[in-house]
Amino acid sequence: MVQLTPVAVTKVKEILAQQTPAPTGLRVAVVGGGCSGFSYHMAFENAVNEGADNIYEFDGLKVMVDQMSEMYLEGVSIDYIETLEGSGFKFNNPNVKSTCGCGSSFTV
Repeated sequence: MVQLTPVAVTKVKEILAQQTPAPTGLRVAVVGGGCSGFSYHMAFENAVNEGADNIYEFDGLKVMVDQMSEMYLEGVSIDYIETLEGSGFKFNNPNVKSTCGCGSSFTV
C-alpha cells in the first residue's frame, strides 16, 4: 500500500485546488524508463478505472494506483520536501535495490 505523508497530502491538495476543472484525484504509477529501468509517475486524473485501480484516500484526497504499479509501490511513502537545492515529492521505497546517479529512476 502507498502512503502519503501529511505534508505531501497538503501540497497535492493545494495544487489540485488550482486545477480547472477539478480532477478526481492523483494517480501514482511506475513506468518503464530511466537509466535504471523504472521511474515514478504522478498525474491528476479525471476518472477512476473501475476494477483496474486500487484507490486510497488520505484526508479526502483520492490516490489511484493501477494493479501493475501496485507491486512496485508496496510499502512506498511519498513525502514533499523543501530544501535549499529545491523542492519536490520524494519517494521512499524500501524495495529499491539501486538507483541511477540522479535518483530519478530505480531497480527492484
